[in-house]
Amino acid sequence: MLLYVIRHGETDANKEGRFQGWSDNPLNEKGIELAAVTGRAMKGIHFDGCISSPLIRAQQTAQIVLRESENADIPILTDDRIKEIGMGEWEGKRFRTDLRDAETEAAKQFFHRPFEFPGFPGGENARQVCERTQQFLWELAAKDDRRTYLISIHGFAMRAMLNCLYEDPSDFWQQHVPLNCEVNILEAEDGRIRFSEQDKVYYDAADCVDRYKEMQE
Repeated sequence: MLLYVIRHGETDANKEGRFQGWSDNPLNEKGIELAAVTGRAMKGIHFDGCISSPLIRAQQTAQIVLRESENADIPILTDDRIKEIGMGEWEGKRFRTDLRDAETEAAKQFFHRPFEFPGFPGGENARQVCERTQQFLWELAAKDDRRTYLISIHGFAMRAMLNCLYEDPSDFWQQHVPLNCEVNILEAEDGRIRFSEQDKVYYDAADCVDRYKEMQE
């Protein structure tokens, strides 16, 4: 089994430096473009199935990637377990230094030491998201059906789901928040999962924007 795990394209909340969590924000123009470029780069890959977070930004990304990779006939299933971390009362708050209205030290802890972050008020913490996303991952891998799937997910949820596969799982972010439309490719066989490629970007490096770097320095 091959799994192409993709983070959704850019949204206005990403661009503005806002926590979005379960807020159902659509892709912006740049996000649509990044998904289209990524999809075209995947031409030649035949997807047997697609599973997306139910949030619209992830579903839009999946639709565009499937269309542009010539897999438009593949239905998109959704699974609540792979939606983004619930940010509760912090959804919509800004985290960048110049505009921040989220609590400074707590926001820094979220980006530096997520496993020590107690969780968002009215939302979730890192271990809860690891539990639900990894349950999804191992359940899918257990099918061992030798098919190829596109999994459309979110930045924090991606790192949480893959945490059990990293050489150093204590480094939650693996040096950076996943870029929009960044892809991790997994091989699953005989009850084991391993990386084929990590943090792959299919578009021009000049278009790579790490909007979270400031928070992780």
